[in-house]
Amino acid sequence: MTPTNDLERLRFNMIEQQIRPWDVLDFEILELLGSIRRENYVPPAHRGLAFFDMEIPLGDGPGQVMLSPKVEARMLQDLHIGKHESVLEIGTGCGFMAAMLAHRAAHVLSLEIDPQLAATAAQNLRDNGVSNVEVRVADGAKPLPSGPSFDVIVLSGSVARVPQNLLGSLKIGGRLAAIVGDEPMMRAHFITRVSEGQWNTIQPWDTVAPRLLNFPEPSRFNF
Repeated sequence: MTPTNDLERLRFNMIEQQIRPWDVLDFEILELLGSIRRENYVPPAHRGLAFFDMEIPLGDGPGQVMLSPKVEARMLQDLHIGKHESVLEIGTGCGFMAAMLAHRAAHVLSLEIDPQLAATAAQNLRDNGVSNVEVRVADGAKPLPSGPSFDVIVLSGSVARVPQNLLGSLKIGGRLAAIVGDEPMMRAHFITRVSEGQWNTIQPWDTVAPRLLNFPEPSRFNF
């Protein structure tokens, strides 16, 4: 077991050497990253990698990873989540991103397609005292109930195209965050529902992330 002093040093280095240089400068976000125990969400076999600038494997399936700390932190910062807002996360994974979202929002519904991962994430959240997250076993690529339901939607993984069906589940003023595109370069998309038929999209940074399952992939054949 790593001594507490060493864990705190690693956590400090993660924030100062990985996250701040990625333009995550919001004091409240940095404070949150210092207080939530990221290592408690990492599978025991990989706990020594908790503070590394890398994606951490969570299971045997494709794309079953914990996103790198800087990507999760930048996405959280750029969403500007308020304490009164409701959040939908697609891809619970280990539950760490859901925990960070929960500290910023009123309530989080997190969908995970893998039952084992969902059970582990729910247990992680309970063990760490996070009570305003509901983890549900579900395929986030399938249509949601019609009508605006969420202030924020977060895709914790990449998609080839922005899922248009999810946009309809945003309230006016709501935001959707997704990593969109194909390797070797993808772009973070932040889409705001300005009015009933008006949307504003910004693409402020580049990264690469594993695919979320079952979202459409465009044909690569040209005729």
